[in-house]
Amino acid sequence: MKKQISLIMIAIVVMTTTLVKAQASFYSLKAKTIDGKDFNFADLKGKKVLIVNTASKCGFTPQYEDLEKLYEKYKDKNFVILGFPANNFGHQEPGTNTEITEFCTKNYGVTFQMMEKISVKGDDMSDVYKWLTKKENNGKMDSSVKWNFQKYMIDEKGNLVDVVYSEKKPDCKTITDWIIDWNK
Repeated sequence: MKKQISLIMIAIVVMTTTLVKAQASFYSLKAKTIDGKDFNFADLKGKKVLIVNTASKCGFTPQYEDLEKLYEKYKDKNFVILGFPANNFGHQEPGTNTEITEFCTKNYGVTFQMMEKISVKGDDMSDVYKWLTKKENNGKMDSSVKWNFQKYMIDEKGNLVDVVYSEKKPDCKTITDWIIDWNK
């Protein structure tokens, strides 16, 4: 009898774990593009994804140029960048989605996918950043977004690989080695 109860409990744990994993899939996430269109992360299957929280009035804002160069270099190799404007640090992204689009296009020629302005921390944190920052959701690690232009690396299977902090540029060795390794 005890053995049967133990087996039933193990089965319940396995089923619960499977359900939690299915709910926390990167590909189950959805967001809006900066122009208000629905964006389904399932469309990113088979691609490496770099997710970056951005701001227009930050000391790291020139990284937009580096991000665009990185995107142009690898976009034909199943590599995608998603920029998420956020106003969480020093009110350095006060603009509307329209103003952010104009700024990015005019000043940096951004062609990678920009998403609508969100929150990357606090009570109103977006679901995308809840997934990126909580091990219980991403299965890899807990982290916190420390400042603008923090970069999260997601592999072609939807797994969180690593986080690169703002001080490192988008073309740093950590990121370029990760992209190149997959594309050999």
